[in-house]
Amino acid sequence: MDDTQQEKSPWRRNLIVLWGCTFIAGIAFSEIMPFMSLYVSELGHFTKAEVSFYSGLVYAATFLVTAIVSPLWGALADRKGRKIMLIRASFGMAVAMFLMGLVSNVWQLLALRALQGLFSGFISNAQALIATQTPRDHSGQALGTLVTGSTSGMLMGPIIGGALAEVFSIRDTFFITAALLALAGVLSATLVKEYFTPVKRSNQSGKSGIGGLLAQFKSPRLIMVLLLSTMFVQLGNTSIAPIISLYVKQLMGNQGPIALVAGIIAALPGISNILAAPRLGAYGDSRGSGRVLMAGYLFAMLMYIPQGLVTSIWVLGFLRLMIGISDGALFPTIQTLLTKNSPISATSAIFSWNQSFQALGNMFGSLLGGSLAGLFGYNTVFISTACLLALNFLMLWFVEPSLRFKFNKAAK
Repeated sequence: MDDTQQEKSPWRRNLIVLWGCTFIAGIAFSEIMPFMSLYVSELGHFTKAEVSFYSGLVYAATFLVTAIVSPLWGALADRKGRKIMLIRASFGMAVAMFLMGLVSNVWQLLALRALQGLFSGFISNAQALIATQTPRDHSGQALGTLVTGSTSGMLMGPIIGGALAEVFSIRDTFFITAALLALAGVLSATLVKEYFTPVKRSNQSGKSGIGGLLAQFKSPRLIMVLLLSTMFVQLGNTSIAPIISLYVKQLMGNQGPIALVAGIIAALPGISNILAAPRLGAYGDSRGSGRVLMAGYLFAMLMYIPQGLVTSIWVLGFLRLMIGISDGALFPTIQTLLTKNSPISATSAIFSWNQSFQALGNMFGSLLGGSLAGLFGYNTVFISTACLLALNFLMLWFVEPSLRFKFNKAAK
């Protein structure tokens, strides 16, 4: 779609509708996670170690399949359109979720979690559609706003899921989640408007895989370091997630309303992210996305290191609130830079590869966080995350000079 079509497209309406859809999808994705291990334990007579092992397999299955299939869906989206991919992802995952409520053993659940990964891509295709239908000078603000939809949904999901499981049952929650995903599919099908021109095969590189994709870009090195950055940032965030409630328990001396406080601490980054991401996106549109990205890394490092040294739950809460600001600078800005430095013909493909790298970050982060916490203590996880972000910052600084504070127009 050219610039004239972008200006005429109803991108603001699409943004409102897809914000609502990604909000619903965020709830659907996160509301089943708090009790997934409980569900696993109901599917057989397992020891505590077996429950942990099978829960880990069930959790990882979706991310593994997502990492593999996302580029394939992205290539198809560039030929068939992003709207049809939204419909495919939402209804496909709705079917998988509905069937999860009917399983009788852990292997069926594992297979359906893999099926969920096979139909993944709703949020990444929503981002790709907004990126291609929005005028480039508004893309940072639009993507920054869109990411708050899924973030706020994922923030509320565990609370809603826990309440549903308490009022109804765990199995019923899967059926309700399936209905939510189907609703997102209906809204996408009826209210989203896409001006799409299929990408002809003759316009694409003859090579396959990410090598062929990168051949379409003026600056393939920039694209590659941004994809790696997605993995690093997600790896750092995910490494914290499994141990944050245990860290809260340690700081509180195993006394008081630990579950409530842990839930609040876990929610704080999402709250500040919702407030910060659109503003940082708009700032990047006017002053340069490269500046926002590099400052976001520095701020994140400064916030992560003291989290491993705190002795007060109040200080930890403040620092976690600040992490939401750095997330609002990092994830949307990486997506904005991918958009601004990608040809329209490759937008869906690059967003799908970005989702693959994010899924890899989820997998490696879970393994890293659990391993470090078990070997060296919870404090080490926060400090190691800061070190990973420092490594990522140095990679961006030296490998792609255009992203430094004095950046060129290509990285703007």
